[in-house]
Amino acid sequence: MTLTLPRLARALLWLVAAMLLSAVAAALWLRHEFARVATDSADPARWQQAATVSVATRDLPAPAPCRNRTEYPAAFFGALHVHTAASYDATAFGTLASADDAYRFARGERMPLRLRGDAAGFEPPGIGLDRPLDFMAVTDHAESLGEVRLCYSADSEAFGSLVCRLYRGDVRVPAAADMQPILRLATLAIFGRDRSAGICGADGSGCREQAARVWRENQLSTERWQDRSGDCRFTTLHAYEYTLAEESSNLHRNVIFRSAAVPQAAVGAKDAATPEDLWAWLKQTCIDGDPRCDVLAIPHNSNWSSGRMWYPYSNRDLDPATRRQQAELRAELEPLAEIMQTKGDSECRNGIASVMGAADEFCDFEKLRPAAEQIEDCGEAVGSGGMLLSGCTSRYNFVRYALAAGLRERRELGVNPFAMGIIAATDTHNGLPAAEAEDNYLGSHGIDRNVLSRLQGSREVPGGIGKGSPVRYNPGGLAGVYARENSRSALFDAMRRRETFGISGPRITPRLFAGWDQQALDCESPDLIARAYAHGVPMGAQLPPPPAGSAAPVFLASASRDPGAGLLQRIQVIKSWVDAAGRTHQAVYDVAGDTGNGASVDRDTCAVSGSGYNQLCASWQDPDFDPAQDAVYYARVLENPSCRWSRWDCIRLAEAERPPSCTDPGLPWQIQERAWTSPVWYYADQGEG
Repeated sequence: MTLTLPRLARALLWLVAAMLLSAVAAALWLRHEFARVATDSADPARWQQAATVSVATRDLPAPAPCRNRTEYPAAFFGALHVHTAASYDATAFGTLASADDAYRFARGERMPLRLRGDAAGFEPPGIGLDRPLDFMAVTDHAESLGEVRLCYSADSEAFGSLVCRLYRGDVRVPAAADMQPILRLATLAIFGRDRSAGICGADGSGCREQAARVWRENQLSTERWQDRSGDCRFTTLHAYEYTLAEESSNLHRNVIFRSAAVPQAAVGAKDAATPEDLWAWLKQTCIDGDPRCDVLAIPHNSNWSSGRMWYPYSNRDLDPATRRQQAELRAELEPLAEIMQTKGDSECRNGIASVMGAADEFCDFEKLRPAAEQIEDCGEAVGSGGMLLSGCTSRYNFVRYALAAGLRERRELGVNPFAMGIIAATDTHNGLPAAEAEDNYLGSHGIDRNVLSRLQGSREVPGGIGKGSPVRYNPGGLAGVYARENSRSALFDAMRRRETFGISGPRITPRLFAGWDQQALDCESPDLIARAYAHGVPMGAQLPPPPAGSAAPVFLASASRDPGAGLLQRIQVIKSWVDAAGRTHQAVYDVAGDTGNGASVDRDTCAVSGSGYNQLCASWQDPDFDPAQDAVYYARVLENPSCRWSRWDCIRLAEAERPPSCTDPGLPWQIQERAWTSPVWYYADQGEG
């Protein structure tokens, strides 16, 4: 058959028209499949649904009183930031561990690190703790609890939706295999504060109802694993994570409850659009709404926040009364900060132009953005892109400088919203909070279970959706709490009064007291702890007014090593303050130990050598104390040098198999494990903090 030119032209026109119609149909279909349910955080019906406080189960006996209550607070170690398969990002990475699995692991059971998609007959690597934890909370993301459940429920109407098929990996986006889990995560993350109409229904109620069921299941697991005997060997805490991001800048919090009486919905960033909305709802619903309910929130990964996590209220475009009201609410709801975890250290950073004082070599510890990277200082503005490891950095990204900012806020507003104690955490997304041993790190996100995956130097998601450097992640740390017994109420009360500390892995036990009587705070006293509590204040407290004639406060700093880890090298006291011109200052003092002890670690074998200490103690006075200057002090305890986890992995590989990160001069191969105490505050006017 021969086509004339007119016939050929008509055929081409029909073909183009058909292609255009197909494209329009495909666009309309995709628009339908990715339709959004806009979230209105002021919707009273949604908030009403989340307002009921109750106990999920009443068929378990009340916990017996603890038999081993101590005269003075003792150290307990636990994990307050743990994700399981209920979290949308953990499931995207293949995690299968449930809340029961996580609690089982924390109580000392060795667990296999299984992932969705493991081949039949595959024996996954196992991991366990040398010593069980004393307490733990499972903190699954409140956002998308319902979406994950519906996407994996074959009988749900949402199961066959395109979003669910992409999220499960039934439909794969053309990309490398190691990108697939991150793209699956992005499938839900792209909805931001909105919900998927295809999964949740036209009004989003399907996901909210499922989320409430998942939250209730979390509560039931938390109650099952609580030690209800008088031994009080293991304490579980009800908790979830509030996961807010602004312009790719992190504003996440873990919400921790005092008892089993909790709101029967986990309000996340899809319902509470700002941290202030979250705190107001928690206070109204829990603290003021039911006498059985008490709660606090713990911010984390401020290093990702582009200056937003602790941006001062006195800098915000608010009227004076609102500034003070929000600062007071924050001071009540957020008494703690998470100083480090798998996504890096948030203590401090060198090279921030707006911080005065000498560089601190130990601020280079576990940085996601290389310590040598020159980054613009955000100054008094906020930036964006922190979670993408881009944009400016800010002193308001780091706990040390937030503590100093709190002194200025108190001067400006009459309240210190950043009077925070310190903890550390793992933020594991495989349900297994293992932070103790660098030589047994199997990753924290499932996809890095494979050694070459976790040694990867950089990973970028097409389209700028995400960016990371797996080899710069780390095993994270643990929370330390000083309480008289291992019970929910005792642990929570200790967190509320900030008598807490953070550890980077090894169970170092630090103490910090402050007072005005040098003879009372003496390391040689046989009844040291009794005298310290009687004549001083512990970490997390404010110094009382000085007696007449006192020259400077006395600090008692001590630490005991983890018997199963390295020797201690030194204790430092870190001081931070803001001068009359509003400039932030820092100073670091070595107060105990030996900075020149010659301790070292062999790069090729990771064998350690050199002297060190089982215990350290010092009584110290600030040589630069100014009674007219507000200041905040905390202690940092350092172990001798040891190999970082990445070095252990590299030396186990044959030289020909080692990836470029094994020889990257910009990646530290050795570290000094550490502990941080909560601060002690000195206010020149001696008013309340």
